[in-house]
This record gives sequence, C-alpha cells and structure tokens, in this order.
Amino acid sequence: MIIPKNLEELASYVEKGKNVFFFTADWCGDCRYIKPAMPEIEADFSDYQFIQVDRDEFIDVASEWNIFGIPSFVVIEDGKELGRLVNKNRKTKEEIETFLANL
Repeated sequence: MIIPKNLEELASYVEKGKNVFFFTADWCGDCRYIKPAMPEIEADFSDYQFIQVDRDEFIDVASEWNIFGIPSFVVIEDGKELGRLVNKNRKTKEEIETFLANL
C-alpha cells in the first residue's frame, strides 16, 4: 500500500498506472475494520497498485472526487476512472473483491 506524502505524489498516481485509491481516516471505525484485509486484497489483485488516501489530509481531493463516506474505493487507470465503491457503509473483503473483479 502506497501512502502519498503530498498532493503532487497523489496526482502522479492518477495520471499513470492502474490504481485503487483507498480513502480512509484514522478515526474511522469501518476503515479500521477493513484495513487488516487489505494486504490479502492487494495480493489477490496484484495487477493494481493500491494507494491509501487519508481523507482528512487530502480533504480537497475527497471533496472534488465526491467521497462523502469512508472507507471508499476509486479505481483509475491512466487518468480514466474505471469504477467506484463509494458510500458510508462498512465494506467487507468479499464486497471489495467482487467490486474489483467486476471492473
């Protein structure tokens, strides 16, 4: 899981590659619930690069991308959005894997 240090680094992942942006926050209970499953999800979908985005640190990006609930996932390949799993609900490992498999 890549954790961008600044907006420029985050933007570089939007422009190139096949990336899953995982919006999260330290205080988010549902984010902490899914976090232990993320390494396995990353291994199962190794053709993607996973980018962890702190919703509070990158609040302008979250707003611009219409991230109104976390945890949320947005998949972008070479600047083009392929799909999103964005809502306020707790996500299960199976739900995330099904979402990624159906892209």
